[in-house]
Order: sequence, then C-alpha cells, then structure tokens
Amino acid sequence: MERCRWANVSELDQKYHDEEWGVPVHDDQQLFEMLILEGAQAGLSWTTILKKREGYREAFDNFHIETVAAYGEEKIAQLLENPAIVRNKLKVNGTVINANLVLEIQKEFGSLDAYIWQFVGGKPIINHPETIADVPSSSPESDAMSKALKKKGFKFVGTTICYAYMQATGMINDHVKTCFRYGK
Repeated sequence: MERCRWANVSELDQKYHDEEWGVPVHDDQQLFEMLILEGAQAGLSWTTILKKREGYREAFDNFHIETVAAYGEEKIAQLLENPAIVRNKLKVNGTVINANLVLEIQKEFGSLDAYIWQFVGGKPIINHPETIADVPSSSPESDAMSKALKKKGFKFVGTTICYAYMQATGMINDHVKTCFRYGK
C-alpha cells in the first residue's frame, strides 16, 4: 500500500496518516488537542509528538478545554516536571493561554469549529500534489488563520503551524496522488 512518503517513518506515523491526517475534524476538544500538539511540535519532529500524544492526553486532562483553562501555577509546575510531554515553559504556558482563548471564541462564535473552519469557507481544500515536494508549508488560508489567532493572543500559531494544523484536522487535504488516501 502506497502512502505519503513522510508517513513511512514508523508504524505510529503510518497509523496516524492512515486514520487521521486529512480527515475533517469538527469536535472542539479534538480541534483544541491538535492545535496544542501542532504547537508542541515547533522545533521537533511530528514523530516525537505522536510518541508523546498519550502522555499529553493524560497530563492535560484529555484536552478538556475548561479544565486546562483553569490550570494554575501549581499545575503548570507539575507539567514542567512531566517527562511524558515536551517540558517547554513557553509551550506549557501557551497551552493554558490558548485554552482560555478558545473559551472566548466559543462564547463569541458558538464553537471553535465554527470559528476555525471559516478560514477554508467551511469545507476542506483538496489539493492535488504529485509528490511531497509539491506540498507547501503555508497558504493564504494559513496566513489568515495565523494572523487572526495571533491578534486574539494565541501562542504557537505561526503560519507553518497553522498549515500543519489545517492538514491534521482535514481543512486541507494534501495526500499525494499516489497515496491510497488520495481522494478520500
């Protein structure tokens, strides 16, 4: 079975590619999880984050937005000692900040889903890359998302992170033409 080349790193990458990457996500908790995990990846490999994903879920109360938003200094200190996650103070603090901002978005827009999917007009963008080299690291849509999220105060939401987030949550489908997931 042929996959996008990046997915051949490990069985964990293959499973993620085959079952999740490029599949539209509309659940706020899952959208929040992926936003945090994509930000955690900054400067690291996606494989590293996938290996720590269950640790993240346990450490961050399964990404329950209201719970994470209420974390105080004691909880943050515990997280910074937890080897199951990336122990970067800026990223951990950013997660709490982002959770609070997601709550604000939910109040204003009804859901994170309604807000975040507006950047692609409510439906996935289907690209047709021949090879992985044809897949960009950003787009006008990720630029707009990054700019809007930064303006609201979100952390770790540069355009490259936003583009990866859009791919991860199915807002953009970048499976290459030779991949068995192409067109699904």
